Amino acid sequence: MIKVYGVHGSPFVRKVLVALDYKAIPYEIVPQMPFSRDQEYLKINPLGKVPTLVDGELTLGDSKVICQYLESAYPDPALYPTDIAQKAMAHWYEDLCGGYISELGAGIFFQRFMRPLAFKQDPDEELVSKIIEKKLPPMLDYLESQIPAHGFLFGEFMMADLCFVSPFINAAYAGYEVDAATWPLMADLILRVKDQAQVKSVLEEEAKALGMR
Repeated sequence: MIKVYGVHGSPFVRKVLVALDYKAIPYEIVPQMPFSRDQEYLKINPLGKVPTLVDGELTLGDSKVICQYLESAYPDPALYPTDIAQKAMAHWYEDLCGGYISELGAGIFFQRFMRPLAFKQDPDEELVSKIIEKKLPPMLDYLESQIPAHGFLFGEFMMADLCFVSPFINAAYAGYEVDAATWPLMADLILRVKDQAQVKSVLEEEAKALGMR
């Protein structure tokens, strides 16, 4: 059986778990905190990041690589477009949202959720304000311009939709919500993605793990 090393709440672990559930692939979660300096874990992922996927003799340690492997090994149902241009756009969206935009969402999450909870420290609201007021708006403007009026980015729910939404799920845990008046398509996409059965199931487990239920 496939093993996934990681913890609920990570947007990168979330991607892999949703992909596995969407494709109805059985798996086992092995609890693993990122950057824990766990020497045994570093033997299979020298970066110490999560998730890591182990499928038989294969070990992969990056969520994008993992999801592309799952798409190739278990192609039905598809989570990436087959059209060449659309697939390229899906990979671009995944890089953008899993990189810079995810860092912005993580910044809000860390300051307002993890810092008070785990470190008993006050959040740096000046930093949070800079993210919300300066850094996120141009990114949201771009994402808004890419979203169709109805449905998902490529017609059916796919990984790109989850990538658009995932950073804002984590930011929402820390009290930030996308302004529906300014970015209505993005706000609607967040609701549609969160309502997907596989996403909803993973988010329920996250809420338990984060002590929100």
